[in-house]
Amino acid sequence: MSEVPLRPGGRFSNHWKAVTMAQKRPGDSQPLSIGSILPDVIRTCRRENDAGMTAVWDVWESAVGSATAANTQPAAFKGRLLLVHVSSSVWLHQLQFVKADLIEKINDACGKRLVEDITFKIGPLEVNTGADD
Repeated sequence: MSEVPLRPGGRFSNHWKAVTMAQKRPGDSQPLSIGSILPDVIRTCRRENDAGMTAVWDVWESAVGSATAANTQPAAFKGRLLLVHVSSSVWLHQLQFVKADLIEKINDACGKRLVEDITFKIGPLEVNTGADD
């Protein structure tokens, strides 16, 4: 059986680059925690305007009201579409009637137009124990 050479552009060249880079870091013998590098990695992967969308979570209850907030939760963004989990089909149906008002209130609370549409879906809600109050 013959050995596969480690040459640039060869089958194992990426592995070779990783080994070489690891060897080129003198004095960097301490491992880094994932938590210390993750924010920087996420920041480089997200567009700047997407980072502002996290403000929706911060203003959710004040924007939609306490009764609605108790039965809903922002879950994700896809572009400017906000996915909102709701507690039941009754809430899902009711929120369809006030969707335009919710979009306006959320954008006003955030201070800029982040949300253009909302999709409601029955899904899990984070349990708030009230410990932060």
